[in-house]
Amino acid sequence: MPVLESGVPIVEVPIVEVAVDAVEQRLDAFAALMHACVLGGASINFVLPFSEADSAAFWRAKVLPAMRAGHRRVWVAEVDGHIAGSVQLSLDTPPNQPHRADVTKLLVRPDFRRRGIARALMGALEAEARALGRRLITLDTATGHSAEPLYLSLGYQVLGILPGYCRDTIEDRMLDATFMHKVL
Repeated sequence: MPVLESGVPIVEVPIVEVAVDAVEQRLDAFAALMHACVLGGASINFVLPFSEADSAAFWRAKVLPAMRAGHRRVWVAEVDGHIAGSVQLSLDTPPNQPHRADVTKLLVRPDFRRRGIARALMGALEAEARALGRRLITLDTATGHSAEPLYLSLGYQVLGILPGYCRDTIEDRMLDATFMHKVL
């Protein structure tokens, strides 16, 4: 198994797109993934306290309906039968932006980070976006958080920084957000 300079093994894991029924069947696992990420400080629109029930409610209210409507695609990385990560591509854009899509909820369980899973998930997302004719990909991330250098290393360009855009997941303070894009 390949390893990083730090000695951490790189996980070679297949990335698969999942259908809405698969997400419904494994809703508890997807909710647990998001919950673990929020508890680990991921800036993905939630703040503590945040329970697995809150996470499941988000998947039921936001993700599943968007998937059913054809507005959202979801990819998953599994390691030994457990969901290690996922990412979502939002295709719900205005009529004058059919060439664009948004990255949402790039999630990697804290115990699987820095092993290439996020990079592999983004590769699958970008390949499908390209196949769908979505040549402009946009996203935002908390400025200075661990996802920012990942996106830069994948070729995303900074559009700008919006001061005080969101609350910190754990601490009671405001964070800036970095808005980014990539032309495929």
